[in-house]
Amino acid sequence: MKNKKLVVLICLALVFVLVAQASAEVKKIKSLGQYTFVRVRGQIPTPEVMKMLVDRYSADIKIGFEQAGLGEVYQPFIDQLKTAQFEDTTWNIGETVQWMLFRSQGKVKVSGPLEWAGKKPVETFTVKVKVGFKTYTFMIPKPCGNIAYVGMVEEIPEAICNLKVTPAKANINDPITVDMSGSQYAKSLKVEVLDKQGNKVTSKDLSPDSPRWQTKLDKPGEYVFKGTAINMADKPSANPCEARVYINYPPVAVVVPSCTDCKNYYGRPVTFDASGSSDPDGQVTKVAFELRDANGQVVDSYVDTDKPFTWEKALYSEGTFTVSATAYDNDGAVSAATGDSSKSFTVTRKKLFGLIEFGPMLAHGGDEYDLPDYVGYIFIRPGLFTWLNPDKVSLTFTAGVGVPLKGSPWKTTIMAELLANLHLGKAYIGVGPGFITKEVDMRKAGVDAVGQLGFTIFDNYLKMGQIFFEFRAPIGRTFDSHKMGIGFRYNF
Repeated sequence: MKNKKLVVLICLALVFVLVAQASAEVKKIKSLGQYTFVRVRGQIPTPEVMKMLVDRYSADIKIGFEQAGLGEVYQPFIDQLKTAQFEDTTWNIGETVQWMLFRSQGKVKVSGPLEWAGKKPVETFTVKVKVGFKTYTFMIPKPCGNIAYVGMVEEIPEAICNLKVTPAKANINDPITVDMSGSQYAKSLKVEVLDKQGNKVTSKDLSPDSPRWQTKLDKPGEYVFKGTAINMADKPSANPCEARVYINYPPVAVVVPSCTDCKNYYGRPVTFDASGSSDPDGQVTKVAFELRDANGQVVDSYVDTDKPFTWEKALYSEGTFTVSATAYDNDGAVSAATGDSSKSFTVTRKKLFGLIEFGPMLAHGGDEYDLPDYVGYIFIRPGLFTWLNPDKVSLTFTAGVGVPLKGSPWKTTIMAELLANLHLGKAYIGVGPGFITKEVDMRKAGVDAVGQLGFTIFDNYLKMGQIFFEFRAPIGRTFDSHKMGIGFRYNF
């Protein structure tokens, strides 16, 4: 009972002193007053009771905080007091508070600074309130409801840098995303990009409101991204904060055509070999070929996903062409165009052929010299074939012999002909002059009008096979000297 009375007297004494006009000078409290902010009845209250009283008189407390120039702390004080830890402390002799709330004549007033100069320490509750990086310390004497402000300590935390860079492996000029949003207690952020030798490639100033950055790197190799977070005191972060990014080396494409002067390659396959393509830090997974004509128009393209990466292509037009190869590696990097990845070549068509033709022939006899109607011959004629307009107009020259299948008076003949041929797809019609020696002594050698009707049975542009029907009509001689036959011609 004596202890309770003593505590009440101390609170009354404190309030009595606070009634005096506040000044900038520290006031030493040596005697006790009689005014309290709130009346506390009964037993010395627990922290729960004090919380209840603060909530009840929150409007008055707000007035006091505003008078003390600490209005911005009022709401955090009210909010945090609900869950705050009340620490049992003492107001020791010689210790000072900045100000104290009290009530005089029903009005809330503030006085301070105050120094306790009593004979004994005063039992108190101490409560801490955090606002940002500032910690405010308040003291509440037991059991009265006066609220005293002890002081504020600003504790600026060390900035913690957090850096994420994605992807960890990329190709040249792929977007690289830097994210420093996980950094803490930072006023500003910065990231630097260094190459393998430690040279700065680029940098970027960021902020907590804008902590992300997207960049590109145009050279292959390993790079280090170093982040720094700056706290409110302009002190840089000390924790390790970096990430590594590897920019993939692109593959190198090499293409070699099987010929550059592709003479007589019309219709023949040309092989484009890209097996020499390589990748410095991986492997080539596919090669894309592209074929262009002399005008730059794309003729054809092909993608090969299997080693050794080749393409076989037959061309059905003459001229100069360019083949290019683009290599892709296992990370999706694409080769750059170089002199080795693009090659030109020229395709020509075979226009002059040697030939050999042979077959059976019938030579007409007639009544003029008491000869049979027809006598069989076998002819064989070597010669030349040339295209005047490929696949449309050709010229054929042959010369050879015709051997009769019967004896006298029939004789071996020498024959020759020069034909112009009009081609209609696989069929053709040939006309032109011919010459033949006499087949019997009674007849004369002379000029023939020769006609052919033929059909091409195979043609690979280097070799041709044709069958034909031929009719030879004498000019300036009796029609009885006409001949006809069928033959096979092989052009080579």
